[in-house]
Amino acid sequence: MAGKITALEYQKKNRNRVSVYLDGRFAFGLPAIVAAGLKSGQFLTDAEIQSLQEKGTVEAAYSRTLDYLSYRPRSRAEVTTYLHKRGLAEDQIEAIANRLERAGLLDDETFAQFWVENRERHRPRGLHALRYELRSKGIGEDTIDRALASVDVSASAHRAASRKAQQLSHLDRQAFTRKLVEYLARRGFDYEVAREVAESHWAEMTLDE
Repeated sequence: MAGKITALEYQKKNRNRVSVYLDGRFAFGLPAIVAAGLKSGQFLTDAEIQSLQEKGTVEAAYSRTLDYLSYRPRSRAEVTTYLHKRGLAEDQIEAIANRLERAGLLDDETFAQFWVENRERHRPRGLHALRYELRSKGIGEDTIDRALASVDVSASAHRAASRKAQQLSHLDRQAFTRKLVEYLARRGFDYEVAREVAESHWAEMTLDE
């Protein structure tokens, strides 16, 4: 494929990519940032073309990964899995992940804190459940420990049980406590915490009567 560059044209359907023409014929496309150093009249060897295409592959994958990160923060393991599924080589994946980390867009400490805080706001979980979820995202144990250190387990369990307690309010105390404890246990809370929270909710309901 070696040849002289006769034209460099932005693609009509994607202005972020450039079509490279060699010896008057379309040869390949590149991300604009990779094609920025090329110029008409320049001769490209096969090795140079291969290098440009590899850089183009990495740059395109980096751009797609930015979109992937735009929905919510991700762990490094999630990004690695995402890129593996797109067929990138290990060294390419490593390069993209390191670049994202340098840019402050990929950080497992920040991700773990985000995950815990998001759960606390919207769907409180016990420490067992949170630890399992973070492990499944590829987060290390030390990072998990730091993220969970600030969690008020009793307060989380109380919030998690609030709506369910209202749904069970027609039951007698024994049935209410059993079902609410089971509900909290399924969400990763320890039995002792679940029991205390169930009793607390029961006391609050009886005071309102």
